[in-house]
Amino acid sequence: MTVVMDTQLQPAGQEAWEKQKTPAVKVRTPLISEVFTLVHKAKTKPQKVKILKDHDHEALRSVCKMSFDPKITSALPEGNPPFIENEAPEGTEHTKLFTEYKKLYRFCEGGDNKLQTMKREQLFVQMLEGLHKDEAQVLLNAKDKKLHQVYKGLSDAVVKEAFNWDDNYQRKDV
Repeated sequence: MTVVMDTQLQPAGQEAWEKQKTPAVKVRTPLISEVFTLVHKAKTKPQKVKILKDHDHEALRSVCKMSFDPKITSALPEGNPPFIENEAPEGTEHTKLFTEYKKLYRFCEGGDNKLQTMKREQLFVQMLEGLHKDEAQVLLNAKDKKLHQVYKGLSDAVVKEAFNWDDNYQRKDV
């Protein structure tokens, strides 16, 4: 039996190996706070846009919209409510914004008008206490429209380009 070592004769060799390096199944979805940290650390605007595009999800878009869209105003008082941070290690015993984002409408003006102020604040605190402490901070900053101050480089222009939004924060291609 002859073993051929020339990669020209074995096109499935190194090329096939290179293609298999990326897993077919995503093993772990990063927290939204981790995505924003990657954007913060990126050096150029195209890198920042690419990071947001690579992690595009309705939850990520909702948090960005909450922070950047001037038409969306919080129905909660400004500042941080008293809550107990969830000290559980990442990946255990806490909820994620990727699953909780569907409830964010409750905390915006016009989102759930039937909800009493006290109940709205109670639900917000419960959400914060269930989230990982970094994601709770993201939500607090988004509520007060301060994400761009915490994560340098996460700007209005970057978010609009990454999600293909116009000036009304609506998708251009829809």
